[in-house]
Amino acid sequence: MKRALALSLVTVQFLLLGALVFLPHGSLWSPGVGIIVAAITFALVGAALAVLGVVGLGPALTASPIPREDAPLVTGGVYGLMRSPIYAGLMTGGVALVLVGASARHVVAWLALVGLLSAKTRWEERMLVAEHPDYLSYGARVGRFFPGIGRLAGRG
Repeated sequence: MKRALALSLVTVQFLLLGALVFLPHGSLWSPGVGIIVAAITFALVGAALAVLGVVGLGPALTASPIPREDAPLVTGGVYGLMRSPIYAGLMTGGVALVLVGASARHVVAWLALVGLLSAKTRWEERMLVAEHPDYLSYGARVGRFFPGIGRLAGRG
């Protein structure tokens, strides 16, 4: 059951990312120079966060939110700034796609992605706490998606 849920969450995540890429462009705003510069900036920051997160996990990396057994708890590098840099990168890159897409559908797809990744993160963190008792104190020091924001309260 747990693996089926994990697969479902990952599948929906990729469907939402695909929707952000392939939805028809809208006209909520015009794609001026400012929008294009902002979109490129968000895309680069999002890609950097995701890549640093993937590289930083090393042997603990898995596509599933279910942590690998006996994998180390990674708290250094970008993980010293935020607990979920890959998801933060996907959300940040998603902002770039919303800016380029300029439609209400893009905004809705992005909000759904943020909601899904937030729920997925909470589930993943419960499993990480079970696997790594030090995760509670780590979570009290480090923000979830952004430095200092979303720390685990009252633990540490």
